[in-house]
Amino acid sequence: MVTRRTLLASGLSAAALYAAKPDYTFAEIDRLIARGDVKGKLSKEDLPTPALIVDLDAFESNVKRMVAYVKGKGRAIRPHGKTHKCPEIARYLISQGAVGACAAKLSEAEAFAANGVKGLLVTTAVIGRHKIARAVAIAKRHSGIIYCVDNTQNAQDLNDAAGAAKLSLNVAIDLWVGRRTGILPGDPAVALGEAIAKLPNLKLHGIQAYAGHAAHVNGFANRKKVSIEAMSPAVETRRALEKKGIACPWLSGGSTGTYNIDTGIDGVTELQPGSFVFMDIDYNRIGGASGSEVYNDFQNSLFVLTTVVSKPKDDTAIVDGGLKAFSTDKPFPPQWRGGSELPYAFAGDEHGRLTMTAGKQVNVGDRLEFIVPHCDPSVNLHDRIFAVRGEQVEAVWPIAARGLGQ
Repeated sequence: MVTRRTLLASGLSAAALYAAKPDYTFAEIDRLIARGDVKGKLSKEDLPTPALIVDLDAFESNVKRMVAYVKGKGRAIRPHGKTHKCPEIARYLISQGAVGACAAKLSEAEAFAANGVKGLLVTTAVIGRHKIARAVAIAKRHSGIIYCVDNTQNAQDLNDAAGAAKLSLNVAIDLWVGRRTGILPGDPAVALGEAIAKLPNLKLHGIQAYAGHAAHVNGFANRKKVSIEAMSPAVETRRALEKKGIACPWLSGGSTGTYNIDTGIDGVTELQPGSFVFMDIDYNRIGGASGSEVYNDFQNSLFVLTTVVSKPKDDTAIVDGGLKAFSTDKPFPPQWRGGSELPYAFAGDEHGRLTMTAGKQVNVGDRLEFIVPHCDPSVNLHDRIFAVRGEQVEAVWPIAARGLGQ
């Protein structure tokens, strides 16, 4: 398909451009996107912007690299779905060797389960009567689902609900090894394990120990030190449970930033990284094992495609992607995929401002792609991901769990 970019490179006019494009109206493009009937029909130039896109070549390379590495170290991988919130991606990861998918919240797990994703681990405790009822309802249809607990009363509540439903629930002890949730390692966790072992409707699957704070420590040596310090108490807790005669065959943790650290810790059986599928500016900055300042084990595959909608001054251009298109939780803005020549600054809800240099000029109508500051919350701002290969759109992936934080 001839694209606007190739025509402009050839010096053709805008009139020639639109005469050469397939004669799709916007309504027809909208219907193709709604049906997902895009392969061989639409290019990136056809997409309404701002659009969240994933470069399939980079995405597939990231998945194959991570899965091969983790499995090569004798560990399982259950990638975290909170990054992409997309059942199509979760199923692809499983097809490539993942044992399942993590879900940050119960509603996320419901969306994944409804779309055929198996091997679910809900990484946040399910608290309260209504959520426990929903958890039991999922378990009736998906017996392999695992729920995390860090509280004896919550374990009792899950047990009672499971008993009323005449089923057994798989649970994992969530350990406080980072700065989020969990019970303290050692004696408190062992006591919880002993309590679970006495509950007839719960089956202890093992331990979750997610040290999220270690993932973004700058410098590989520093990151390794922090991750080992965080995960060692989890390994010791697993051993302490087994000394008590409580089977604990499973210890899940790890992240994109520590995958090549935690796979070397004896006792860790499974990793749950998420961002490696997409990457973002935040991860690019943490440094690699080789000592490089840039963390490039995995490629940036996620971008927001924008259109230049205004050029108020010779050195200023405005794109149609702003606060509602990119996450804003980091102290740095999006970055033009082409390099540093077009620095971006937020210019409100709907817009971004580019400062042009003599070496790089853009014009109204140009399409520009930007690396996101933080992939997880950026994805949550969009309804769908357009999967592209080169200039062609191959698929439309609904972000089915978007906004599901309950």
